[in-house]
Amino acid sequence: MAIVVNMPRLSDTMEEGTVAAWLKNVGDKVEEGDILAEIETDKATMEFESFNEGTLLHIGVAEGDTAPVDVLLAIIGEEGEDISGLLNGSAAPVEVKEEHAAQTEAVSEVTPAASSEPTEIPEGVEVITMPRLSDTMEEGTVAAWLKKVGDTVEEGDILAEIETDKATMEFESFYSGTLLYIGIQEGESSPVDEVLAVIGPAGTDVDAVLKGGASGAATSAPSEEKKTGKPTETKTEAPAATVSANDGQRIFASPLAKKIAKEKGVNLADVKGSGDHGRIVKKDIENYQPAVQTATPVAATPEVSTSNAVAASPIINLPVGQEGTEEVKNSQMRKVIAKRLSESKFTAPHYYLNIEVDMSDAIASRKKINNLPETKVSFNDMVVKACAMALKKHPQVNTTWGDAAMIYNQHVHIGVAVAVPDGLMVPVLKFADQMSLTQIGASVKDLAGKARNKKIAPTEMEGSTFTVSNLGMFGITDFTSIINQPNSAILSVGAIVEKPVVRNDEIVVGNTMKVTLACDHRTVDGATGAQFLLTLRSYLENPVTMLA
Repeated sequence: MAIVVNMPRLSDTMEEGTVAAWLKNVGDKVEEGDILAEIETDKATMEFESFNEGTLLHIGVAEGDTAPVDVLLAIIGEEGEDISGLLNGSAAPVEVKEEHAAQTEAVSEVTPAASSEPTEIPEGVEVITMPRLSDTMEEGTVAAWLKKVGDTVEEGDILAEIETDKATMEFESFYSGTLLYIGIQEGESSPVDEVLAVIGPAGTDVDAVLKGGASGAATSAPSEEKKTGKPTETKTEAPAATVSANDGQRIFASPLAKKIAKEKGVNLADVKGSGDHGRIVKKDIENYQPAVQTATPVAATPEVSTSNAVAASPIINLPVGQEGTEEVKNSQMRKVIAKRLSESKFTAPHYYLNIEVDMSDAIASRKKINNLPETKVSFNDMVVKACAMALKKHPQVNTTWGDAAMIYNQHVHIGVAVAVPDGLMVPVLKFADQMSLTQIGASVKDLAGKARNKKIAPTEMEGSTFTVSNLGMFGITDFTSIINQPNSAILSVGAIVEKPVVRNDEIVVGNTMKVTLACDHRTVDGATGAQFLLTLRSYLENPVTMLA
């Protein structure tokens, strides 16, 4: 029976996709797990695998063409099957199934919709799913449960601490009742909308609730019966396939993982799966490193010749230790840092400009400012203020690259990089050009404190148009940073160093600071970046101009 495969939504922001390449032709046999095509989204080019078996009967979007999500991409069915009704829209109403994997595929079948309806959730029972706590959150990790099964929960109680891609946030209950079920254990990760917990009256049959999948509850999709009558698994990353290990145990692996393992010659029995119930997925194969077998050192026994009077060489005792490694699971924040910085480095053509700034007047000015009652500013605050004012004079640096047009930001929102135990956060000072030095200092201190305590709101880390990263407090004199997209530039600030300088034809002791500007060459040309740095230097070397 023919199945219509639609353009899938492969990312949370994807609205249309471009077929970069078809890996199957019309008439080819397709197995479940075969790669049908490579589809270019707004974020990456991804392999799109089939969840169905049959013959590829029709291709709806040719290579190089772009189509919106849910538009007909292909039709798979039995060889010689008549699909004219599907193409001209005259066929009977079709059922749309959604299969959730690393790719989300919408398919339509010619068969009528199933007559069985899901069991309704009993009154007073609430199925709670993994919440989307930030605009970019795709999955969350339960850092800690503050309630356990059997505990009474009141509306407003904190159920758990959930680690997102940006922060660890408290998740409170909107319902009252008894915590009947925990679906995601501490330390485990799960996509948004997976079952997190069930709350309801004590004694409720939780198994019936979870199997029922009542309408309106964001639970996992129920299994569908195939022609054989055997239920299919609900897919989380890719359709689960099983193979048998040498000892007879079953190994769960996605078809794509099996394909890559076969190409690389990897034995699936040696791979540890990170998917649900230990299922092996694509990333497990790509990250797999064969274990290095080390032989136990054996002391060699020297041979002594009885026919030679020369004494045997003394035995040298070499140090013998035990090798060891520790696997630390990547946090959501570390995953996002890796993803976004890689995208920035490999998509934006970076180049770097650096200058040395005389900070003597800045030191004197800061001392006078901090002598005022209830006033405290840092050198970093002065750098942020100088950057904000320089951006107003050089709007080209305050831009965002777009394929169709370059966006000139008329506002100045400066991100300030803050080191936290799990990585890096970038709180944003909104309208920094309109803030005084003391306002900048107070705001940076407040936001940095929230970031380190994991209490910062996602909205306080969004919307930057320029970024400042300062490692001067660690004694770093100069360094380069990766651009924080969608910004076009980032300034790296080093330590103030006391050293000999030439002033009025004499060698005197001076205080200098090196700064490096990383620019996206698509938006900021070299001369533009250089002019920005000259303006920045003039403000820092003459701080009174920032107070005028």
